Amino acid sequence: MRKLLCALAMMLPLSVFAVEEVYSFASDKQRQEFKELTEELRCPKCQNQNIADSDALVAQDLKRKVYQLMQQGKSKGEIIDYMKDRYGDFVYYQPPLNPATILLWLGPIAFIGGAALMVVRRRRSTASELDAALLAQAEQLLDKDQTQENKP
Repeated sequence: MRKLLCALAMMLPLSVFAVEEVYSFASDKQRQEFKELTEELRCPKCQNQNIADSDALVAQDLKRKVYQLMQQGKSKGEIIDYMKDRYGDFVYYQPPLNPATILLWLGPIAFIGGAALMVVRRRRSTASELDAALLAQAEQLLDKDQTQENKP
């Protein structure tokens, strides 16, 4: 029984025992700015997770660096620029509009515009086909009425 418990204890991930770093701030405004920054910066290792929520070592380092830069009196924009210079535009959730990201910005707009255009064209063609079918049916009814009137 002891061996089983020891084996189970060894299977527990070590991250369970990790200690969360605590940062001290001079004001609530500074604490809020730190929270906003860590939620706006993406973890370079994780797929789509901000550094506030990530347990990756690089995210911990980034949080520590954000804290250090804030303590040095850097503004939010300066900190974001520092991180983008070091890790690239990927680290920031709001990528800039430049030739490398133009498709990222215009892709959804082009897709929605193309889809709307297809819907409009399909409705017009369906409506014209319906109109042609109704016209043909009306002409048949008229011809039928005329042939009945012409019969003695």
